[in-house]
Parts: sequence; C-alpha cells; structure tokens
Amino acid sequence: MKTHFVREIEPNQPVTSFFLVQAKEARQNKSGEMYLSMVLGDRTGALDARMWDGAAEVAATFEKDDFVKVQGIVQLHRNRPQMNVHKLRRVEAGEIEIADYFPRTEKDVGEMWAELRATAAAVANPHLNALLAAFLDDEEIASRLRIAPAAKTLHHARIGGLLEHIVSLLRLSRFAAGHYPFLDGDLLITGAVLHDVGKIYELRYDRSFGYTVEGQLLGHMTYAVEMVERKAAAIPEFPPKLKTLVKHLILSHHGRYEFGSPRLPLTPEALVLHYLDDLDSKAESARASIESGQNIEGEWTAYNASLERALLRQARYLDETER
Repeated sequence: MKTHFVREIEPNQPVTSFFLVQAKEARQNKSGEMYLSMVLGDRTGALDARMWDGAAEVAATFEKDDFVKVQGIVQLHRNRPQMNVHKLRRVEAGEIEIADYFPRTEKDVGEMWAELRATAAAVANPHLNALLAAFLDDEEIASRLRIAPAAKTLHHARIGGLLEHIVSLLRLSRFAAGHYPFLDGDLLITGAVLHDVGKIYELRYDRSFGYTVEGQLLGHMTYAVEMVERKAAAIPEFPPKLKTLVKHLILSHHGRYEFGSPRLPLTPEALVLHYLDDLDSKAESARASIESGQNIEGEWTAYNASLERALLRQARYLDETER
C-alpha cells in the first residue's frame, strides 16, 4: 500500500513507499563507480532520485515503467527535492493500486466532453461543422481524446489533460472571436479543437508519459494534417482552400520556427490561435510549478525550464507570517 505521495514529501524526510519509474539511467561518478539516476513518480508528481550504494546490484532487476518499492531520504539539491535511495526492489502490479500512479485531470471528463461537442456543433460553417463532427464521431479518436495528456511534461501532463487544454482553449477562442469581430470564429474554433489532435497518437500514456516511435519520427502536427486530409476527403465538396486554412492553423500553432513550428502564422486566426495556445500552456505550467513546490522553503519556485525562470510564490510573499 502506498504511504507517501510525491506532493506530500518534505525535505529531510525518510521515505519508504512505492513509485513508478518514469526514467532510469546508469551513470558513472568521478571515481568511475556506477550510480543510478532516476525519476520516480505517482499521480501527484515526479521526484528526482539517485542511488549511489548498491546500484550495480539492482540495476538489472528493473526497467523504466516498472513499479518499485524504495527506501531513502529526500533532501534539497539546487532547491529541488531529490531522493537518496538506500534500498530498491521491483514489485508486481498486483502489489499496488494502479490509480495511485498516473496524474489525472481533476475536472469532470464527461462535462468537458459535452462542452466540446456543444461548441463544435454550434459552428455555423457547414463544412467545418461536418469536419469537426467527423473527428468527434470517430469512436477511436473520441476515446483517445478523453484520456490523452496534452504533453509529456510541459503542460497539462496528466490523463485527460489534452481534453482539458482543448476546452480551455475553446473558451479563450470564443472570447477572442467576440472581442475581435474581424476574426473568423468558426475557423478559430476548428483550429482550437484540431491543433493538438495528433497527440493522441504522438504520445503514449499507458504507464509513464512519453513518445511513440512514430510520434517521435513524425510529430503531432504531421499526424493532425494527415487526419484532416482523410476526414475532409470523406465530406462531399469540402472546399480545398478552406482545408488549406485549417491545415495552416495546425502547422503554425507553435508560432515560431525555433519552437518547432513548420510555418509562421500567416492569417489573423492562426496568429490568435498561437498566442492563445501559448497563453494556456504557460499559465498551466506556472500553476503546476508553484503547486509542485509547496514543501520547498522560500518565496521562489525551482527554475522552470519551459518558462525560463523561477516564479514568485505570491501568496507566500504576501503572507506576513512568512516574512
């Protein structure tokens, strides 16, 4: 039975508990001796871990995506919690409760799915309406959309995270379309629904989150464009130019070449989609960064690589008892 969750562990706390091995690498220290560098996780977060003594004896007994029971102590290293593992053994799935190990959206999936369907159904353009219905009526796509994460680590990295991100982006898109009447709201909504749909195949999410081999080779934008091609081909007289605009929304939503975008946004809708997508992902990353470090002392979070900065814990800063 799991006794310690990552979010609850405090520095200098001895820990004996079960974790999922999200990453594992054998390394050598300065003396040439092997040690293990790991990331151990559960549904509340992930924890860096090192095993210095006895690493060679246990290294071959477990792999990434295995469940392990560890004994160790958590200390701060560069203002991040890190576990020094003293003992480790692989365990079978029957020894643990699987739901303890996968981060999951706290929002109601059924309610989010209903909001997505209602928003898609309200699209007035008949061709875009039919395109969205072709995606959402596809049971394989629908079942994957309900559980897929939005990313491996950067934002909404949890079961149901992709649906949560899409619904959040739909709300922002409806506001933007109302605020800027020159935008094609139907096209923007379509982009919000489809921009990341390829992640249902790019990512794997059966144990720890990672990339499929094909996802690593092709990327989610390639998947999404191919899916649009297939779905549009089955819709009678789907306008080729409209299809091009939809594909452009997908191919440009990362916004800049250095962010992995094949194209720059070249329409108002593509530009707005990029900034809304960026806003939603960065806001969620900031929230997660502040929440994940509640047990670390001080007014600043650890460095957030995706945001390229540490963040001020504003509530703690304003609390006079912490000054």
